[in-house]
Amino acid sequence: MNIWATIIVGLKEIWSHKFRSALTMLGIVLGVASLVGMSALVKGMENGMREAMQAVGGIEKVSVIQQELPPAQSHLADQVVGITMADVEALKQNATLTKLITPEMNMGRGAVVSRGKKIYRPWNISGTWPNALEMNVHTIEYGRMFNEIDDDLARNVCVIGTEVRDQLFGSFEETGKEIIPIGENININGQLFTIIGMFTRYESEKQKKEREYQMANPSPERMGPQRRTGWGRGGPGGWAFMMKNSTIYMPLNTMWMKFRAASGTGGIPDPTLSTLNIRITSVEEMEAALQQARNVMMQTHFAMEDFDFRTQENWDENISKQVNNYRWSGGIIAAISLIVGGIGIMNIMFASITERIREIGVRKAIGATTFAIFVQILIESIVVAFIGGVLGLIASYGLVELFKILIPTDNEPVIMMSSMVIAFSFGVFVGLLAGLLPAVKAAKLDPIEALRYE
Repeated sequence: MNIWATIIVGLKEIWSHKFRSALTMLGIVLGVASLVGMSALVKGMENGMREAMQAVGGIEKVSVIQQELPPAQSHLADQVVGITMADVEALKQNATLTKLITPEMNMGRGAVVSRGKKIYRPWNISGTWPNALEMNVHTIEYGRMFNEIDDDLARNVCVIGTEVRDQLFGSFEETGKEIIPIGENININGQLFTIIGMFTRYESEKQKKEREYQMANPSPERMGPQRRTGWGRGGPGGWAFMMKNSTIYMPLNTMWMKFRAASGTGGIPDPTLSTLNIRITSVEEMEAALQQARNVMMQTHFAMEDFDFRTQENWDENISKQVNNYRWSGGIIAAISLIVGGIGIMNIMFASITERIREIGVRKAIGATTFAIFVQILIESIVVAFIGGVLGLIASYGLVELFKILIPTDNEPVIMMSSMVIAFSFGVFVGLLAGLLPAVKAAKLDPIEALRYE
């Protein structure tokens, strides 16, 4: 038996019934394309979520936050002092598995920044240490970060994000040029601050390319009252860029002395930190590092457990769970499409056998074996599935491009070779299964009865 001759016979059979074969392949084409397209969408979402996690510090970053006392210690509520610089100093001296410590005092979302008649409410105004750059993965593009001297002297200096610049000084779309406001003054809740640095613009690769193209090819139509936010279009990682672009940093002592006096007691500004961020030496030592930090803080808090650790590790696990759920959901939908395509292949093969009963009878009469007939019908169904799979892979590229238009996100769908291999292999496997019953039926035909068939 010549396999190639059998494949050629299968191709001729498909060609002789073009329209019917095309409809039969459609199920396989749609199934393969939908599986690849769904996988590409999920991969883009995963990239966005992991990009957001890295943008706010990565897995090694842990936030120490204040919480209510457990019920067994509720009677000590009036003794709670919160998270303070005493915790920072204790961790610096005793938490050997912690490589970076950054205290933060934050203003609420009601804080107002203004310049002239322009008013803006940024996402985050934080008093912190200079090492917040490393802790929160910030990069200074223009100017400088404040230093320890600025902090010690509680100077009214700040570093701003590009969204703050766009809102108070004008964006590229409004002015036709990039404004660098180093040395300019802004008003933060009634206090005059000098801008000494500006972060780089945080954005996805797609946003970056679009912005660079606009800057290289300015269009008069884009000038005017519209305002560019640089926040993305709702992609999974867009919120992290939004937050970082809409951030203002000032020295910790400046925040403490200038904005915490009203909430203090006895003429001393409120010393409570909004949060305390730590970066551990490695993910492998996460549990040991957290236990060490907990032991240290239990001493500074006099055994009162009014604090907790918020890790990015849980976030990473949630990302993995969500991605797996999306993949399973999309995979099941695509598998149903492929199964429907397999049913179509089975149907056309049964119809083909009915049309070729006399041909099969003649072949058996002149010596064709049962196995040869079985293999021929099976290969024909595999050929249909193979061609449908190839067309499905080609169609998947068009489907992904359609997704980019209909579902515009900052993290575009990413076609993976593994998903293409799985989709194509599953499509051919469905074709194989769909051809088994027709092949068995054809192989079992009695040659005498087949020759009598009209």
